[in-house]
Amino acid sequence: MAADAPPPLPATGPWWCALLRGIGPGNPNMRNEKLRGVVEDLGFSEVASVISSGNLVFRAESEHTDRGLPEHDGGELGSAARAAAEARIQAALQDQLGITGGTILRSREELADLVASAPFGDREHARSSYLTVTFLKDPGRFAGPAGTAVVDALGEPPSSAIQVVGVHGPAAAVLAVTDTTATKSPDVMAWLERRLGKDITTRTWRTVERVLATMP
Repeated sequence: MAADAPPPLPATGPWWCALLRGIGPGNPNMRNEKLRGVVEDLGFSEVASVISSGNLVFRAESEHTDRGLPEHDGGELGSAARAAAEARIQAALQDQLGITGGTILRSREELADLVASAPFGDREHARSSYLTVTFLKDPGRFAGPAGTAVVDALGEPPSSAIQVVGVHGPAAAVLAVTDTTATKSPDVMAWLERRLGKDITTRTWRTVERVLATMP
C-alpha cells in the first residue's frame, strides 16, 4: 500500500527530483528549508521537500535550460546534460552549505517507470521486509541483459536477511528487501557501497512513492 503523500504540485512543466546523499536533519545546514533555498537560488521553480532525507522535487522550465537541465521531462540517463546538472546542483550545495555528499537526479518519467513496474510485488514495507531502492549515478553499470553488470558486481549478499529482488535499468536502481528483525541487522547500505562505490544513494520504497506522488 502506498504511503500517504503530500498533495501534488501544479502540472505545468517538466519535473525532477534531486536525491542528495548523506543528509541528516540534525545538521542545521541540512534542514529542508536551506536545501530548498539552494535549488531556488539556481532558478528552478516549485521546489518542494519530501521528508527529511534529502529529496528535492522541482520544476525545470524551458527558460532554465541555461542552468544545466534539459527542457524536456525524462532527460537521458548518462548524458552530458544530466551529469552537468547534477554537478551544478552539488557545487551550489557545497558552496552555500558545505554539503559534499553527492547529488543524483531522476526525472518524473524515470521514477514513474520504476513505480509502475511494481518490483516488490505484494510485499509490504515493514521491519521484516524493509524495502529499499538504491540509485546509481552511473547507468553504465546496468549494461547487459537484466543489468548483469550490477548483479555481477553485487555478488552474494553478506547475510541471508538481505535479498536483492532485481534491478531497474530505466531508473538505474537496485531493489532490495531486508529483514531488520534479525538479532544483528545487516548494514545494507554499507554493503552496497562496498560493492558499487560511493556514487549511490538509497531510499525506502515508501519515500520513492511519496516523491513520485508529489510530482504532477
